Amino acid sequence: MKLIAGSRGSALALRQTNWAIEKLKHTNPDLEIEVIIIKTKGDKILDVPLAKIGDKGLFVKELEVALLNHEIDFAVHSMKDLPVNMPAGLCIAAVPERTDPSDVLVTKGLRLTDLPPMARIGTSSVRRKAQLYAYRADLCITPLRGNLDTRLRKLDEGEYDGIIVAYAGLYRMGWIDRITEKLSPEVCLPAAGQGALAIQARSDDKKTLELLQTLDDHSSHLAILAERSFLEALGGGCQIPIGVLGEVKGDDLTLSGVVVSPDGRHIVRNSITGNAKNAISIGQEL
Repeated sequence: MKLIAGSRGSALALRQTNWAIEKLKHTNPDLEIEVIIIKTKGDKILDVPLAKIGDKGLFVKELEVALLNHEIDFAVHSMKDLPVNMPAGLCIAAVPERTDPSDVLVTKGLRLTDLPPMARIGTSSVRRKAQLYAYRADLCITPLRGNLDTRLRKLDEGEYDGIIVAYAGLYRMGWIDRITEKLSPEVCLPAAGQGALAIQARSDDKKTLELLQTLDDHSSHLAILAERSFLEALGGGCQIPIGVLGEVKGDDLTLSGVVVSPDGRHIVRNSITGNAKNAISIGQEL
């Protein structure tokens, strides 16, 4: 059997796609998989903060069109890039075991509490910006776009005193030695789905769905369902400062969420615990 996988062209996206392919081939040695690179709108617009573009699915829409047109059989996304409202005919076929969802600070040695007033911190995430302002209003949060290696280079060249990125990206690229500090959930709750991958396919492609199901991690999938349900109930996207984290332990799922005003001055935070099988309703309740 031959499948065609769709991927963005960034080094991180390709690494994630190749990881999924290796896992599939491990359980299906005779499987042949071709990778097609598809450039998305988010890859092309690099000089404008994502929140100002005002478009959901910046990094996935072209891949979804290719799926619906039967040009590819599945796509590997960073879960946090996938809008909660999915086009008819597509589904999340699998959520592999999640990597640490934390945000991390990368500097030339100083931790968050030790940075001087007006230190320049790079991020284009309104969620990170608002939570950082809530924790330290004296920082200067400055827009930062580009692939992960570009962001690190800009830090190294002195454009920023520090940058905030996801642990998962650095981990998957083998760059965790760059991390200065992992931010606690009390300081910065992650985006819905951060640290997880989404394997997307056509909902009527039973053979492909069956193959992809071998990549699914049940606990990670339930946590993601709760987080995305929470985000959908709030009508959130990349323009709204919302953080959320689901954690499954045994039969229990604890969901913690935060909504912050863009300037960090007003913050609403809460968490609830329920039976993990009710993941979607837990997200709606919170």
